[in-house]
Amino acid sequence: MESKICLIRHGITEGNVRRLYYGKTDVPLAQKGIDELKQLTEEGLYPDSGAARFFTTGLTRTTQTRELIYGDRPQEVIDDLQEINFGEFEMKSYEQLLENPDYRDWITAENLDKIPPGGESIRQFNKRVIRGFQELRRRHSLRSLQLRHHDEEALSVVICHGGTISSIMAHLWPDVHDNMYGWIPDPGHGYVLRLEDDRVVDYEAF
Repeated sequence: MESKICLIRHGITEGNVRRLYYGKTDVPLAQKGIDELKQLTEEGLYPDSGAARFFTTGLTRTTQTRELIYGDRPQEVIDDLQEINFGEFEMKSYEQLLENPDYRDWITAENLDKIPPGGESIRQFNKRVIRGFQELRRRHSLRSLQLRHHDEEALSVVICHGGTISSIMAHLWPDVHDNMYGWIPDPGHGYVLRLEDDRVVDYEAF
């Protein structure tokens, strides 16, 4: 029994344009992101089916991206798939933070457990995201079972964040890149995971 999970990074936001640290902050898409998503949708980049099920993280940028690509389709929210929380560094740039000793201590740390003030460490983030991905897999598996006698392939479309996607991909394929950041897709892009009998066996970037 084959099925697919599609991981899509939301479109460009002002946070991207201004090169800010932001994860927990609920920012909308920038006009550039809206225009780009419309173009990619017109080009037929994104998978779809009548049996598709849609998930977001509940943040405005993921909901907007889902609406621009797929229209007014029902969505389910998985909070654990939200981006990393940068705490006191949220919505600030490298230049704004450079003289902050807490920031310098955090940015030069070589371990996954360093926590920005009021935020979460990379290890905490990864643990949360994988918990969210396991919940997604559970719901996807139930959908696959519902469709197995209807000759339809289950498709779960997840609109989330660059860090979230890279955490999932590094968990599934830990030896492909030196670190998780090598998996981060461009805004509006991502990966399609192919599953056989609930096992993730392959992926395709788009």
